[in-house]
Amino acid sequence: MKLVRRFLPQDTKYDFVSKRMIAYAFTTVLVLASIVSLATQGLNLGVDFAGGILMEVKHQNGPADLAHMRSTVSGLELGEVALQEFGAPDLILVRLQRQAGGEAEQQLAVAKVKATLGEGYDYRRTEFVGPKVGEELIQGGILAVVLSVLAISVYVWFRFEWQFGLGAMIATFHDAITTLGVFSVTGLEFNLTSVAAILTIIGFSINDTVVSYDRARENLRKFKTMPAYDIINLSINETLARTYLTNGTVFVSVLSLFLFGGEVIRGFSAAMLWGVIIGTYSSIYVAMPVLYHFNLRQIVKGKQSGGAEDEQAAEAP
Repeated sequence: MKLVRRFLPQDTKYDFVSKRMIAYAFTTVLVLASIVSLATQGLNLGVDFAGGILMEVKHQNGPADLAHMRSTVSGLELGEVALQEFGAPDLILVRLQRQAGGEAEQQLAVAKVKATLGEGYDYRRTEFVGPKVGEELIQGGILAVVLSVLAISVYVWFRFEWQFGLGAMIATFHDAITTLGVFSVTGLEFNLTSVAAILTIIGFSINDTVVSYDRARENLRKFKTMPAYDIINLSINETLARTYLTNGTVFVSVLSLFLFGGEVIRGFSAAMLWGVIIGTYSSIYVAMPVLYHFNLRQIVKGKQSGGAEDEQAAEAP
């Protein structure tokens, strides 16, 4: 632990709050860009949401000729078709647009693909998702994200005060909407795993925020005459080493998943990489500076009247 602390900044006195207007402008640009991209370009919905046919195909004799497979399957006139490597050169993921009709038509499309590709392939799995199921999954995913944001905000509200709850909600919404924006801009496939990534990012971000809020509340009670501006800066700086250590460890772990985890979790790990970065940013530059615009002294007034702690304002940097 001592070795780790040696490489981490100690007793920092960075003035984070002074950069709040720049941070607000940057945050606004990120959120607006995400909303515009979602409205114009949308999300690259996976089979989970869009419905259709998903086939995992393994070539038996080494790397598959993806270009040949793509041209062969595209010539079947089955609508939108997408083929991509799935973690290995001999493993291909085939996505087909949902065919008009019922289950018989879907099975017929699968049979056509198998017959066209011919021998030399193993079909590891075949999945069918109908439009009704996809619509229900979309509604469920949206509901899960919205309820998680609201539940976290209510928790922070009750644990601290409504001002803290509002700050947490703003930061959490910022993280969720910008993560969706990354999926929209990059064209990464958005599926149920992506929803799990967003929920994980929300939990990760709020954990950082709560730690900083807890320190701010302690300092408000400890330094009774210190200005709120200095209280917020002090609280961020006091938790900065912990933020570096925790978030840095998570980032390295997720980076390993992204580089070596394969195609199955590529979207999840990419979203988590972004989430670690944006969650750290929002905790420091969004959730905490927002408190500066509230009367923080009024929050603790009356709750600790007649407290036993001595005034420590003279120790303020």
